[in-house]
Amino acid sequence: MSRLIGPSFPRTCDRIPRARRSWCVASLTTLFLLPCALPAQEGVHLNPVIAKLEAGEIVYGLSTQDLSLSYARQVARAPADFIYVDMEHSPMDFPGLSMFLLAMGDKQMILRKGNVQPNVALFARFAPPPRESEWVAKQALDMGLLGIIFNGVDTPEQAAFIVSSMRYPQLRDSPYPEPQGIRGVGPGNAAWAWGVSSGEYLRRADLWPLNPDGELFAVAMIESQEAVDNIHEILEAPVSAILVVPGDMAMDLGLGPNPSGQNHPEVDAAFQTVLEACQAQDRVICGCGDGRARTQQRLDEGWRFVLPL
Repeated sequence: MSRLIGPSFPRTCDRIPRARRSWCVASLTTLFLLPCALPAQEGVHLNPVIAKLEAGEIVYGLSTQDLSLSYARQVARAPADFIYVDMEHSPMDFPGLSMFLLAMGDKQMILRKGNVQPNVALFARFAPPPRESEWVAKQALDMGLLGIIFNGVDTPEQAAFIVSSMRYPQLRDSPYPEPQGIRGVGPGNAAWAWGVSSGEYLRRADLWPLNPDGELFAVAMIESQEAVDNIHEILEAPVSAILVVPGDMAMDLGLGPNPSGQNHPEVDAAFQTVLEACQAQDRVICGCGDGRARTQQRLDEGWRFVLPL
């Protein structure tokens, strides 16, 4: 640090009148120290979804296909815990997603909170099915996303694979060696987006709750009768949450949309089967997406990760 300040500060401050040079040096010193003044505090999860779930709270999300910078600033202070960008049904715009993430950075909020935890976590949902999504997960995580929603998880093998795709290969002394990670190492952009050092990113960039200190959130979407039939086995994989949704479930059951705007009874029955299986274990968070008019019903039933559609 002294070598950095020594040669660079005089050149900058020589242009300042002598009476004000001490102020210049002090100001530049503060500027260089700012990244160290707001460390990611120990015991503070950088992912607000995880922080709230650990506190026993319910988390709420929004979905969007709008990657405009103005909307990014709006959702950074939205009354939600996460927003997910739907790239299953919109273009796979990785540059736009990266810019959206950076635009959500809220320096005023960082100064108020005293740490780099965002108020709203950014997740995304992509088009490829689980077995073809390894490269997508890597791209998304390397730009700094805090979570990925994987569509069409029908089997326990697919659930285990998405966990591996989000994990780095584990060190020899890792207390959480399995499932072994397959994510390639290149943390520079993600560490910048999180506001931490590369070393701290590597330490924290693991899946929660498999690793209690992890900050990454993997969501397995339950959208078919096959997934419902396999739900107990899917829940054995250390995903962060499952998310059952009505639209694709109704299509998979051969029912199509309900003209009344309500869910088909068979769809509601699938919801209950998944919920009962999920509540019977205590690791994977029970999540659902459903019509806004049914949000309170779903909360009363015990869902903890809620996406009003």
